[in-house]
Order: sequence, then C-alpha cells, then structure tokens
Amino acid sequence: MSILKALRPDPYILALLAVVILASLAPARGLAGDLLSPVTKSVVALLFFLHGAKLPREAVIAGLTHWRLHLAVLAVSFLLFPLFGLAAGLAAPTLLSPHLAAGLLFLCCLPSTVQSSIAFTALARGNVAAAVCAASASNLVGMAATPLLVAGLMHGQGAGPGFDAVQSIFLQLLAPFAAGQLARPLIGAWLERHKPLVGLVDRGSILLVVYSAFSAAVIGGVWSRVSPGDLAMVFLLCAVLLAAILAITSWLGRAMSLAVPDRIVLLFCGSKKSLVTGAPMAAILFTPAAAGVMIVPLMIFHQLQLIACAVLARRYADRTSD
Repeated sequence: MSILKALRPDPYILALLAVVILASLAPARGLAGDLLSPVTKSVVALLFFLHGAKLPREAVIAGLTHWRLHLAVLAVSFLLFPLFGLAAGLAAPTLLSPHLAAGLLFLCCLPSTVQSSIAFTALARGNVAAAVCAASASNLVGMAATPLLVAGLMHGQGAGPGFDAVQSIFLQLLAPFAAGQLARPLIGAWLERHKPLVGLVDRGSILLVVYSAFSAAVIGGVWSRVSPGDLAMVFLLCAVLLAAILAITSWLGRAMSLAVPDRIVLLFCGSKKSLVTGAPMAAILFTPAAAGVMIVPLMIFHQLQLIACAVLARRYADRTSD
C-alpha cells in the first residue's frame, strides 16, 4: 500500500504540468510578457532571500564533524553527476535535440534538494542532522559551482552561457541569499512561525518561472521542436541516470564503511537535483525560449526521484524497525 501511495504523482508536479498547459494555450505576449519578466525576477530574488534567512547556521556548524560524508555528497553532486551528463551528451546528437541534451547536462550540474532530502532521510530513520548539513552545503556550494560548471562544460559545446550570465546568477540569486543570511537573526523566528507562507512563495515562484519560460518557448515554437518521442527518450535517460546514481551512492556508503544512518544521507542527498534552484538558474543563464525546453529533463527527473526515494525510504524504515 505504501508503494502504491509513493507511485501517485506529486500534486506539485501536476501543478507544474498544468502551468505548462496554460503557457501552451495562453502564453504571455506583448505587454503581459514585458511585465512578467521583472515580476519573475523580483519573486525569484525574494525566494532566495527567504532561503538564506531559513538556513540555520547552527545545523551547518554541528554537521561539519561529518566531513567525509559531506565531501562524498558534494563529489556525487558536482563531479559524478556532471560526468554522467557529459557521457549522455556524447550520445545525445542521435537521441535528443540540442536543447534537451543541454537540459540534461544542466540538470547534472545542479545542487541537491533540501526539503525532500531531509524529509526522506527522516522517513528512512537516517541521520537527520547530517542531512540538513549535507543538503545545505550542496546548495551553498551550488550557488557558485553550478553556474561555473554550466559555463565551462556547456560553453565548450557551444550551448552554454557566457560569464556575464554567471555574474547575473551571483547578483540575482547569491546576493539575496547572502542578505537573507544576514537578516536571519531578525526574521528567522518569524519565518519559523509562518512556514506555510514561506512554502507558498517557494512553490509559487517556481510555477511563475516555469510559466514565464514556457511562454517564451511556446512563442518560439517549442512544440514543433519537441516530439512525444523526445519526451519518452528524456524519461528513459533520466530513469537510467537516477538508477545509476542510486546504485553508486548505495555502494559508496558501504565502501566508505559509513554507519547505516549516514549511508541513508548519502543515498538521498547525493541522488537528488533541485527544481527550486534549477528553474530560476535556467531562466537567468539561458534565453527564455531555450530555458523553457531545457527545464523539461529537470521536471521529469524531479518526479522520478520523488517516486524512487519514497519507495526506498519506506523500505529502509521497515528494515530498521525489523
């Protein structure tokens, strides 16, 4: 029964699909499109300000003692994943369109999720404190590593952004994040008391980014460039990528002789990729029309990782109780 529950589509993914349909049927054009761009940038800046204000420095400091675990998570996120992305890129010209292939590589350069990594670690009865630190460290490192990886790896293929776009990441995302960290002593307690409001901004901003990106993509003729066969191939490649990473992180935890609670952290934090970080970064790094296509692999991978990790977390929890 728990497996059937895990296989149900995430309501948020359904909302994302609804936004894609809305953008396909009624894309933002003319004055609406002109107004949408600055509104989206402002909402994204607010999102990362709140992320900075929510991040507990105490948890990061407390988790620094698990340095081997955190280095393993970072190595999987920013070394192993990009290597898989480059390998997939070698076969991509015969399998995917250039923008979808670039989107797959972009997905591999992103940091881990925070909320779902911690939630699945808790469900699996893993080391929650270490998961908080590992996921937070991945996102902090990703603020610098992701745009640099994207610029380096994709620029070499002629598909990447210039360093001006990387600079925009620091100004539009990192600066609000740093401001949030500075403001945490003043507003941290208020945010803890109003988590639903923060969650609304969190999810609503991504829906807005996806609508904006897909509107531009639809106006640019995305559905004439992405076929059902392309979507099926992206789904297959994302499934193979996720299965490989899950197998490697499971093996790596045993090879490092980590305790079972720490192996769970490596499994769940190392295998995830963040839609919350990825969608805004794509909107900044790439042209609007390209970004709408390039986040398709990320949206598919996001749903697959939720399904797979929900099943694995339940199995770990049952095994621990036994």
